[in-house]
Amino acid sequence: MFLQADSGATPTPSQGFGALAEMMSMIGPIAIFVLAVLLFASLYSWTVILGKIGTFRRATRESRRFIRAFRKATRLQEIASLASECQASPLAQVFEDVYETYKRQTGGSGPPRNLVPLERSGQTAASEAVTTLERRMTWLATIASASPFVGLFGTVMGVVESFHAIGVSGAGSLKAVGPGIAEALITTAAGLFVAVPALVAYNQFTARIRIFASAIDDFCRELLNSLEDIPVRASAPGPPRVPSELAREAERGVYK
Repeated sequence: MFLQADSGATPTPSQGFGALAEMMSMIGPIAIFVLAVLLFASLYSWTVILGKIGTFRRATRESRRFIRAFRKATRLQEIASLASECQASPLAQVFEDVYETYKRQTGGSGPPRNLVPLERSGQTAASEAVTTLERRMTWLATIASASPFVGLFGTVMGVVESFHAIGVSGAGSLKAVGPGIAEALITTAAGLFVAVPALVAYNQFTARIRIFASAIDDFCRELLNSLEDIPVRASAPGPPRVPSELAREAERGVYK
């Protein structure tokens, strides 16, 4: 008999989903509005998350390809043709801007007359590349921080509805307070369900962008050092050589 009683008290999955559906059927218009806002925020945050994952993967893949070709190339024109094929790579974007400044100075050949404009072009291009990677990141931060408060608003309104039902009925029965408690629980859970993935993604993407920014800075130094070394390479046979220290710094970056 004890076994029969235990098996009868154990809820089945269908009963659990049925209880959730029953709770959803008891919520009012305010809770429905809160859930609609949270649903829109969740869909938008996942759109940003999936888009960022694809963007970072392409940037990483093309940056690895570009830096390998950059270190093997013997002419700037070879690197320029490859940079046009690696538009997703922030390193290629930096190279294109610096190379355009270099061509304006020298016509495309010979040593640069002044490295200061090249440094400024590299810094500007690096800043623009990082800004592009950070696009729509603020929305993830906003959704992660605001969604629990939106859910809390639904929670408060559910509690208010429960107290109002107690006052109208004059008794604190489950039938009176059930709809309000259902609204409070569902909106609270929905707010957390929306906020947690957005928060995790924001932290992971922020760390990834810092790695990209460090790799871009390393590449800027490596590129300027190579341009400065053009007179030495012109008089010495063989392909251009990158200083080993800069190469080790660069390999710690995103194109490792």
